[in-house]
Amino acid sequence: MPYPELKAILTDIGTEELAHLEMIGAIVYQLTQNLTPEEIKKAGFDTYFVDHTTGIYPQAASGTPFTAAYIQSKGDVITDLHEDLAAEQKARTTYDNILRFCDDPDVIDPIRFLREREVVHYQRFGEGLRIATDNLDSKNFYAFNPEFDKCGKCAGKGKRVSADKKQENGNCADDKSCGRK
Repeated sequence: MPYPELKAILTDIGTEELAHLEMIGAIVYQLTQNLTPEEIKKAGFDTYFVDHTTGIYPQAASGTPFTAAYIQSKGDVITDLHEDLAAEQKARTTYDNILRFCDDPDVIDPIRFLREREVVHYQRFGEGLRIATDNLDSKNFYAFNPEFDKCGKCAGKGKRVSADKKQENGNCADDKSCGRK
């Protein structure tokens, strides 16, 4: 990540997302800790129970296990922030759907809290996207990857060059585009 203030935003959100996983795990544990075999069958958890007892195993409501394939990363700050924004909206929608089906106040309250935090994360990722785009040298943010497309002479100074400027031997063709003197 090329900008320290953006690194801080990502660290804060990442830390909080781990806490969300812990909260969801605690909710599931509390809901399943004293189930009888009859209750397990009636609730449709019998196949899950055979594989995991009442242990917490990350999977979708469809039964599909969590996989790292769900994590999208391209190594391009603009692309990755848009993916993060979409992920926050998907999480918010999931919480909305849980709230539509749930009538247990001990579940509803923490789910509402988590939903609110997803909205805040969406806003913070938006702030991060603005930080990234404001720091680019080109008005066309989609023309290059700020992580890698740098002027050869200015790369060590953290200066960026837009992809629409020709590069010759790793150097900018236009001194003004990268701030080289």
